[in-house]
Parts: sequence; structure tokens; C-alpha cells
Amino acid sequence: MVNVGHKPVQRRRAVAEGKLICRPTTIRALKRNALPKGDVLTVAQIAGIQAAKRTAELIPLCHPLSLNHVEITFRVRAAAIEIVCAVETHSQTGVELEALTGVSVAALTLYDMCKAVDKTMRIGDIHVVEKIKE
Repeated sequence: MVNVGHKPVQRRRAVAEGKLICRPTTIRALKRNALPKGDVLTVAQIAGIQAAKRTAELIPLCHPLSLNHVEITFRVRAAAIEIVCAVETHSQTGVELEALTGVSVAALTLYDMCKAVDKTMRIGDIHVVEKIKE
């Protein structure tokens, strides 16, 4: 790992987003809570939060961080679910990997929970949209 011991502890925030592109029929089933695996958005939200908290276990050489806040939100569109993960900490290093991991695992969970009804889904456009250090 990179030595960050000389850096000051600062408030750090990162936001990442991505999307699951799917058929409009899949979105309609999701809105009706009619997918075979149940409440898709709640399960994906919890999975994303858990993943952000465990990023250092998944990504080699990533610093383990104590997170102050992790939030996963969704915007359900006609043919996609947009995923946003915001993460905050007070640390010597940033939390963009935690935000990216949260989005990625939430997207994978959405995929898993919708795959029975949609074989055309794609996960994409996962990227950092904000990184703050104060």
C-alpha cells in the first residue's frame, strides 16, 4: 500500500454512478414489485452499502477506512436504472474506490435479481462524478 501516514486527516467525500440498462418491460415489473426475487431496489441498496464498507477486502492495496456515511440511491428510467453511491469519511486518503465498489455491487445485484426476466441487460458507465477533500 502507499504510505499515507504523512497526510492530514481530512473530510473526504466521493460520489460515483453507473447504470443497468434493461428492457422497459423489466422496469415495469420492477415498479410493480413483480420480479421473482422480490424487492430488487432494497436488496441492491443494502448490497451496495455492504460492498462499500468492505472495499479494502476486495481491492488489493486499498486502505481499510472507517466510513462515516454510505448512501445508495436509484433513479428508475424507462429503460435503465441509474445508481448513485455517495461515501464520506474523515481520513488520510480518498473514498472514490468505495463509491465505485458500492455502485458496481449494487449494479451486479440488480442484474442478478432481474436476469430471470431480461437476458439483454448491460451494466455500464460506472465512473466517479465527485471527489472532495476539505
